[in-house]
Amino acid sequence: MAVKQISVLLDNVPGSFAQLTHTLDTEDIGRIAVSAASIAHDSRVRLVVNDPDRAAALLSSFNFNFEVTTVLAAEVPLHAGGINAILNPLAEAEINILYLYTTVNRIGKETIVIIGVDKLEEAKAILTENWIHLIEDEIYAIP
Repeated sequence: MAVKQISVLLDNVPGSFAQLTHTLDTEDIGRIAVSAASIAHDSRVRLVVNDPDRAAALLSSFNFNFEVTTVLAAEVPLHAGGINAILNPLAEAEINILYLYTTVNRIGKETIVIIGVDKLEEAKAILTENWIHLIEDEIYAIP
C-alpha cells in the first residue's frame, strides 16, 4: 500500500493557506508532511495527514478544491549521498519523479521523503529491490 496525499488548490492570496490549516485543526487533523508552491494565480499545497479519509471529508464539506492521490514515503539512508540511493535507481528505471518533499517529524533518525512518481508500483518495486525502507500505514502515527 502507498501513502495517501491530499493536494489542495488554493487562491494565491494572503490567508488562504492559514484557512486550510485552521480547517484541519478544528478536527484535530495533524500534518505529517507539507509542501506548498505557487503556480501563477494559484497555490498547490500537498499534505500527508494523520487521517486522510477524514481530512478529505472535511475539506469536501468546506468546498475546498482538492484531490487524493497515492505517493511513496521512503527513509533516506543515513550516509553521505543517501538521497542518491533513492534517486539513482528510479532514474535508471526511467521513473519520473514529479515532486519530492520531507515529513515534518521522523520515525527514527532517518529523514522520510514523500515522492510523487509517474509509475508508482514500479517505483515501489525498484526501491524495495535497492534496500530502501518504504513507510506505509505507520506514517499516519507519526506525532
